Amino acid sequence: MSHLTSHAITGAIFDCDGTLVDSMPMWNALVEETFDAHGIPKTPELLAEAEACNFDDMCFWFHERFGIGSSGEEILEETRQAVREHYVNDIPLFEGCRRFLDELADAGVRMLILSATTEPEVRVALASHGLEGYFERVIQTSETGSDKEHPEAYRYALEVLGTDPQTTWVFEDAPFAVRTAHDMGLKTVCLYNDHDGRDRDFCERNSDILAHGYGELSLALLEDYARPAGPVDGTMAALVIDGSPQPSSPELVARLAAQSDYIVAADRGAVACRHADVVPDVLCGDADSLDAETLAWASGAAKTDIRYPSEKYATDLALAIDCASHEAARRGKALRLTVTCASGGRPDHALAVLGRVVSAAEAHSQIVEDGFVCRILSEGGCESWNVGSEPDAVGATFSVIPLGDGATLSEWGMHWDLDRRRLGMLADEGVSNVVESEDATVVCHAGTVAAFLMR
Repeated sequence: MSHLTSHAITGAIFDCDGTLVDSMPMWNALVEETFDAHGIPKTPELLAEAEACNFDDMCFWFHERFGIGSSGEEILEETRQAVREHYVNDIPLFEGCRRFLDELADAGVRMLILSATTEPEVRVALASHGLEGYFERVIQTSETGSDKEHPEAYRYALEVLGTDPQTTWVFEDAPFAVRTAHDMGLKTVCLYNDHDGRDRDFCERNSDILAHGYGELSLALLEDYARPAGPVDGTMAALVIDGSPQPSSPELVARLAAQSDYIVAADRGAVACRHADVVPDVLCGDADSLDAETLAWASGAAKTDIRYPSEKYATDLALAIDCASHEAARRGKALRLTVTCASGGRPDHALAVLGRVVSAAEAHSQIVEDGFVCRILSEGGCESWNVGSEPDAVGATFSVIPLGDGATLSEWGMHWDLDRRRLGMLADEGVSNVVESEDATVVCHAGTVAAFLMR
């Protein structure tokens, strides 16, 4: 469910092999078996060259470059027959794909397929899973006069689909295709799995959303997504209220909410919102840990309800932080992030929460609970903190934990001051200091540290 409308998705361009159906192992096997049968070394360069070809060109490439078969037509027909048999008999649809296509179809999203595989074979794959009705067209890249390493293929697909490029998403698995679409400025989802040998870091850098499967995707996620429109002007203070088994007090939640421009309840965080009489701007998550009464209240009270499938890979907290980041982008503001109700009850969750907040260090992120404030300080991010200016800080315990080797920090106005001290990862030298002055300050000169003011 989503109440979002201004950033709706109108069109979707899907790849087929490796994106809708789990067929890349079959394709890789066909190519490698052809190489093996004719004594051709399977170098990474040749395998990549074969993958970038459309179906027809690949078959002719085998004949013209390596002399395989009596003609390219012969190889093409033999390969087509083998591929059809695989599509019918042993190529599965990716889990959750049909549910996601249903979401798009129910929202009136126009869809087509752009594939390097020939249209008749793609239609066999679709028919074997009952997917024909979702797509207006099946376009083979040879029809566009280009392959997916070049933008012409996507421009052609956009022209055929007739939707606004700003609200049309591309769904791909191949790194070169993801990069092409993303470099064109199209919003791009990379469907990544752990058995097709893709470079995960490359795919993540060259896509807007990297999903480990359709369990991480929903229409709400696409509608909420936003890129920064340009230079930022000012800041947006966002509060993410998480669903810790031991939540913060209603008084703290209410105080933090009053200081915030945007409030996101991450799933069970809605319980803390309700107890604090705080209405969130967004309810975000899969709602699997909310009782029916609180879910009804939060869904009705929040301006936006962004619901995700329960089988998703990402945590509700990660999705909520992304949601806050997207809103800051829509407003043209720099994000300033506070997370609460996140670290009580389970030490493993607390450590994971810290890791998630560290990944948002550029947002001057902090965790605030009844017993402590934790700020993430990093070189290039929020580098310093005037700890002594915090309420009731003088006399309080203060600790700094380096989150990697080579963190360098200075502290003054403390019982024990430090001067550009270099510390190893998780070193305890900065633990249990005492704030002695309102001018007490910590500066992170290099690396990243978690700085804790205990209440």
